[in-house]
Amino acid sequence: MREVERASRERGLRLTPLRKEVLELLAIEHKPVKAYDLLDRLREKHGNAAPPTIYRALDFLLENGFIHKLESINAFVSCHHPAEAHQVPFLICDVCSSAQEVCDERVAELIKAQARSLGFRPQAQTIEVHGVCKRCHPP
Repeated sequence: MREVERASRERGLRLTPLRKEVLELLAIEHKPVKAYDLLDRLREKHGNAAPPTIYRALDFLLENGFIHKLESINAFVSCHHPAEAHQVPFLICDVCSSAQEVCDERVAELIKAQARSLGFRPQAQTIEVHGVCKRCHPP
């Protein structure tokens, strides 16, 4: 949370109380959270929270790299390195729904290099690997 607050100040971004609350809700989870589940949690404190409220907060947090969206399961997770611009793969467990951020830029760089060698100009990438985590399937 401190990293996001610092990055927001340095970039001149407005981290409103609601945006901060959504970020905190994501940070305390140990697995990806869907927007409507976040909305339900917000309604526990703010009974009048509506879908546009949560989506505006999520859009801000996504655009500024403070969270990630896992496209294949349409859910959100907090970012482990919110002050750095990066694109990393995620390992998503199909049993317990956990998601682990693979903090190794080499994967993203390899894909960018391959794309460029084929004349493709990548703008964004989302890499999600589905399987079973070691807690759900011990070695």
